[in-house]
Amino acid sequence: METGTDRDEPQKGGWVRKFLIIVLVPGVIIAGFVIATGGIIAANKKPEEKRRPFTPLAVLAEYAFTDSVQLLVNTQGEARPQIEINLVPEVGGKITYVSPKFIEGGIFKKGDALVQIDKSNYEVAVIRAEAAIARAQQVLVRERAEAEVARKDWEELGRPGEPSDLVLREPQMAEARANLQSAEADLSNARIQLDRTTVKAPFNGRVRTKNSGIGQYVSPGVSLGRIFSTDVVEVRLPLNNDDLRKLDLPIAFVAESREAAPEVDLTAEVGGQIQTWKARIMRTDSTYDTRTRALFAIAEVADPYGKGASDNGVPLAPGLFVDARIAGKSYDSTVVIPRDALRPGNKVYVARQDGSAEIVTAGVLDSTVQYAYITSGVNSGDIVILSPMEESRAVGPLKVLDVKDPKTVFIDPPKPQWLIDKERAGDEESRNGNEKNRRKQDEDRETTSSENSDGQDSAATRSEG
Repeated sequence: METGTDRDEPQKGGWVRKFLIIVLVPGVIIAGFVIATGGIIAANKKPEEKRRPFTPLAVLAEYAFTDSVQLLVNTQGEARPQIEINLVPEVGGKITYVSPKFIEGGIFKKGDALVQIDKSNYEVAVIRAEAAIARAQQVLVRERAEAEVARKDWEELGRPGEPSDLVLREPQMAEARANLQSAEADLSNARIQLDRTTVKAPFNGRVRTKNSGIGQYVSPGVSLGRIFSTDVVEVRLPLNNDDLRKLDLPIAFVAESREAAPEVDLTAEVGGQIQTWKARIMRTDSTYDTRTRALFAIAEVADPYGKGASDNGVPLAPGLFVDARIAGKSYDSTVVIPRDALRPGNKVYVARQDGSAEIVTAGVLDSTVQYAYITSGVNSGDIVILSPMEESRAVGPLKVLDVKDPKTVFIDPPKPQWLIDKERAGDEESRNGNEKNRRKQDEDRETTSSENSDGQDSAATRSEG
């Protein structure tokens, strides 16, 4: 038997299903619509624009300027004597004397007797030559006398006409005169040979090597030693085509005089001190060196052991390796920049007032360790950047500082518009926030004042009661 409760259960379950269908389904649909709408709005929302922070790159720079410039050529060379020879005798014999100056490193003057060869045989030759002259003179005198006698005989005999040369013994007299001249020549030669037994210095100089000594027999042409002149020392200086351009020196150059020749400063370290000598380029080689493809200029130092010595009195000794600096062409009003501003490919970074850098290719006249001399691309007054910097940073922003005093700012780049807008918006928000804070503080003060007033009234009421 079914009860009433059992009959009501199916009806109750149907009502719940209807409620779920009527309430939940629309709710799910509405929720899905809201979610989809939010997704679409989020998808279409403009992304927040992010910018990198405004951090200018600090670089050091200096102004380009104009100046008068004299080009310099730096090269090197070895000092050598202008004259160096083997000292040789012109006659043979035994060495009987050697000068104390004729030793390695010895110093001698022109005309000093360095070596003496035994002259006994040569003195005998002179005596024999003198005797031969006396005999020749006696023969000539006799022939002249006989010729005079022959003329007188011709006249005494009364023969007509002039006597012949044979009668007057002219051939005999000619032979006698020739024999006398020959004897005189032999005497002159004997005296020359005798004089040559003394080997003298042909110039002022020094001894490099010595190959002989007392008692040694030498033959003509055998080297007694090697000597060199100290009158002039030469330095051969190699020059390439660029060096020749700076000097304007022709290939077949020969100086008209020492005063008109190009100047050269020669330097070398001697005894721990830098010594300097003044030289002049007197000529160039006639051809290029086939190995180095360089043209050699010959610089000369006159009297290197005397007036041509350095300021400290140090002579320019042969064999010394020296650095040479040659004064070249001169230019007026040339743009000069620090050498660090000249980058590979002759590029120069010129700073602009907007905080960027313009990359220019400069025409370079010459450069040294400190400066570069520019013919085009950079103007006087331009600010050239010296700090190492990649080309990509040339767009800026760059904060350009004085290399001599980094506290001095040449160029402070202006702020970009987006940063100005951002700062303005931040200032506006800050002002609004400050205004809200002031209002809140005012309200808090009013509230506190009201509470204090109410508390006083309550206290007064209790006091009256």
